[in-house]
Amino acid sequence: MGAGVQVISRELIKPSSETPPHLRKLKLSYLDQSLPSFYVPLVFFYQADELRGLTTCNPVQISQRLKQSLSKTLTSFYPLAGRIEDDFVVDCCDAGVEFIEARLNGQLMDAIQEPDVEDVKQYLPLDPTTDKVTTLVAVQTTFFDCGGVAVGLCFSHKIADFTSIMVFINAWAATFRGDTEFSRFSFDLASYFPSRDSRVSDFFRFLQSDEKQTAKRFVFDKEKLAALKQIATSLSVKNPTRVEVVSVFFWKHFMEVAKSRNPEEKRTFAAFQAVNVRARKIPPQLLENVSGNCFMVPFAISESTECRDVEEFHDLTRKLRSAIRKINEEYIQKSQIGNSYLDDLFSLSPLLFKGELESCVFSSWCGFPVYKVDYGWGNPVWFCSSCWPLKNFTVLMNSRYGDGIEAWVSTSKENIEMLETQVNLQLLCYIAYQFLNIFTHDITMFY
Repeated sequence: MGAGVQVISRELIKPSSETPPHLRKLKLSYLDQSLPSFYVPLVFFYQADELRGLTTCNPVQISQRLKQSLSKTLTSFYPLAGRIEDDFVVDCCDAGVEFIEARLNGQLMDAIQEPDVEDVKQYLPLDPTTDKVTTLVAVQTTFFDCGGVAVGLCFSHKIADFTSIMVFINAWAATFRGDTEFSRFSFDLASYFPSRDSRVSDFFRFLQSDEKQTAKRFVFDKEKLAALKQIATSLSVKNPTRVEVVSVFFWKHFMEVAKSRNPEEKRTFAAFQAVNVRARKIPPQLLENVSGNCFMVPFAISESTECRDVEEFHDLTRKLRSAIRKINEEYIQKSQIGNSYLDDLFSLSPLLFKGELESCVFSSWCGFPVYKVDYGWGNPVWFCSSCWPLKNFTVLMNSRYGDGIEAWVSTSKENIEMLETQVNLQLLCYIAYQFLNIFTHDITMFY
């Protein structure tokens, strides 16, 4: 915890109704199995609003209502109050969700003006980079002197992806407001992607780092995104998305950092991109309301030894798009009844054993309405993540005003320092390149 945060209380919140015996054992899908145990960190910041009841006068009442509504919500999302029994089963034993109430001597708007990643950790119920997964969900509410509040959450990635997390959070917010209508998920992902043998378990463990991880927040406004899109546009990819160009931008820089660190070593560079399977299944309704880790992580490979700038940007964008589009109905079906997805993942094993694979991972939350999560206090004034226990990991989300992207990059401290220098310099070059192209085009219009 940061020096300014004072923990007032800790308790376990259990579902308001006991989970029936026939629902006690929940099988994990092999998509869940493949992930190591770590927490997904996120924080919502809400400004004080006297008209909506968020003031300095009532933190005790608000905290009590949050706990009561959380307890009611857990009845519909009962696996989140359970415990992982092994790599195959969640024991839905109603053990509870950890809930921490805290105070901070400060102003909320000051806290989010120039946020530091290390400062963000103090609004979380635990440290996602070091704490072992025990409870599947942990919550911390931090009340500021001004009456504002931060709601920090950590979810075990072993049981929920971001789609599942957002459904739960919106259901909790709706229950707090007194609404009875909210989206409900089923917990039968294993019926679509059944558990496999133990070799599947924790496949992505190699993405976790033994080094201490730190994180840096990079903000891409409209101007920077336009420059990146122009650089990425080619005959093979004529309409690159915001997510594609920012992902490729960081993939390229992770490659350059690795090359500068070990210029003589042979390396293959892989970029993994999380892809939501729900929207790509036909018909989409089959998986639309299924909870769990309903996503796949296709990868693109580069063995480039040169940094050819614009040409390389084109090549990497083409490869990443091709990898993402591989996740279609045919591929999903083959991965349900066969091993297409697992075979692709295990094809990397020789490179992993030889120590010749450099990797980076990207996950996009840009399509999620995180700024509409309303407990009755209005929309959050800021939403963020924190440092993850994964090396070279980037999570992308919409900026506060919706027209930009925030990239939260987790990697080693050494890499962060190199990335920060390279990224800022390269962005300036790309903006200048865009301006020069526009200027040259305008000049030629007169001839």
